[in-house]
Amino acid sequence: MASAEERRDELVKRLLAATVGALDLLTVYVGDRLGLYWALAERGPLTSEGLAAAAGIDERYAREWLEQQAATAFLEVEDETAGRLERSYLLPAGHDEALVDERSLNYVAPLGRALVGSSRPIDAVLDAFRTGGGVPYADYGEDLHEGQARMTRPLFEHLLGGEWLPACPEIHERLNADPPARVADVACGCGWSSISIARAYPKVRVDGIDLDQASIDKAWNNLAGSGVEDRVTFVHRDAADPALAGHYDLVTIFEALHDMSRPVDALRSLRGLLAERGSVIVGDERTQDAFTAPASDYERLLYGFSVLHCLPVGMVGENPAGTGTVMRADTVHRYATQAGFERFEILPIENDLYRFYRLHS
Repeated sequence: MASAEERRDELVKRLLAATVGALDLLTVYVGDRLGLYWALAERGPLTSEGLAAAAGIDERYAREWLEQQAATAFLEVEDETAGRLERSYLLPAGHDEALVDERSLNYVAPLGRALVGSSRPIDAVLDAFRTGGGVPYADYGEDLHEGQARMTRPLFEHLLGGEWLPACPEIHERLNADPPARVADVACGCGWSSISIARAYPKVRVDGIDLDQASIDKAWNNLAGSGVEDRVTFVHRDAADPALAGHYDLVTIFEALHDMSRPVDALRSLRGLLAERGSVIVGDERTQDAFTAPASDYERLLYGFSVLHCLPVGMVGENPAGTGTVMRADTVHRYATQAGFERFEILPIENDLYRFYRLHS
């Protein structure tokens, strides 16, 4: 058993290391938002004056950022003994994929935007803690939905039509069959999931549906030039709209059910969208099967985002479920049963981040 002093010292070291990591991620946010990594990838190595000219920023700020990035080993410096204005910095091989390649499964730069977006309305979150209220999704701003969209885009583009949906043969067959299937992609966000489904299945028509107007506007922008403009539509609409009932062979909802204040009502609405023999696919976080303390690093990540964002947005309105990010499989099963689904399956899809459920009658 560790002594109280040993446990104290370990916690102090851990929190200091966490502070360094948080500040590293915030400086990644700066580099991402200002295009500094892209300038280095395209034109590097660059001096601080070269980066300032390439990115349209002040030289003194460029120099401080470059030195910090080299000090934390995100960038390399060609000759650290050179004068401060003569030193050239470059993006190491491999780091470019993590920080610049928006379509790589290893692209992690958007984590900076997710962190900033999740913490932006911190005062409102503190008030919600005191009152038991919630914080509307729109209050988190562009960083939150852009960060999430850019993190999930490579997953959707590489895996959604190539691995995830084909893992359910019955759904895969219907999406390839005639007459062309109709898909409702609910809580579609910035639209990458809707676009990826249409690209993977050349016959289907996809309606991306979301209650956040800013996300729908982004989705329309992302659709332009995608090659599937004739088969994908985005609408700012409630999925519970009776005019949509009974029209869809497949309804998908990715990484959004846990954010909803009334998830059972949401699933009931999704069930109402289904045509005969239709299915709902829910993709959500791959949580541990049960609560443990201490937990895995991924579970800690989920709880962190839950405290700052997912629980507050899920506490908006009357009688909220308050699910939070850590929505375990038994909770999804309970919600599905309460929503009237007769069949519940956990699909045999191996992924480190997500678990997939099929709900149908």
